[in-house]
Amino acid sequence: EVDTEVNPAGAKGIGELANVGTAAAIANAVFHATGRRIRELPITIDKLIIG
Repeated sequence: EVDTEVNPAGAKGIGELANVGTAAAIANAVFHATGRRIRELPITIDKLIIG
């Protein structure tokens, strides 16, 4: 099977794969830096201070 669907630039979508682990990696970095576990997005200063 051949996928002929492309966008106007001629590229196919695969960029989403790079975004899958980004939020988790940032949340883990915040945890390691602050000791506060963040389980909801977006990560805000309020959640770090209150949470």
